[in-house]
Amino acid sequence: MSEPLAVGDVAPDVTAPLVRPDGRTADVALSALTDERPTLLAFYTNDFSPDCMAEWCSFRDYGWFAHDERVQVVGVSRSHAATHKRFIDYLDLDFPLYADRDLALARAFGVDYRTFGLFRRSKRSVFFLDTDRTIRYRWVGDHPLDPTRDQPPLEEIRAAVEDTLDEDAGPETFGFE
Repeated sequence: MSEPLAVGDVAPDVTAPLVRPDGRTADVALSALTDERPTLLAFYTNDFSPDCMAEWCSFRDYGWFAHDERVQVVGVSRSHAATHKRFIDYLDLDFPLYADRDLALARAFGVDYRTFGLFRRSKRSVFFLDTDRTIRYRWVGDHPLDPTRDQPPLEEIRAAVEDTLDEDAGPETFGFE
């Protein structure tokens, strides 16, 4: 395991299967997502585990993450694409999910680890990437026994994303250039 990428680092352009809410699945490069708009990547352990269900219900129910058109939220876990489809349907999610079966995305972001030294997985973590894949915000779970048990601080994440988006928009000119 390496150190997680830091704010200011440029995320590598990794490609993995992406399952969209409409059920379409295709290999999609991270740059293809960030080219569209800033992206919030949320790493989690597995579909249908109780803590991961709680996390994704929180993202869904918080509303802002699903309805702010300036940013897209994308999940990343080791689950299979078929399992992601069922998970999206079961929880009625509007977010696409990367199937990071070989943990290439987790390794690229430095959030892969071994549970009890045995089972490979990704730490629960969140990275906000601008359209150049520069990391503008980072949160990485640091629970002393199991880093998958922490839950992302949604208010803190939203505030950081909004601050970054407002900062990128420049000063208000009120119609005067």
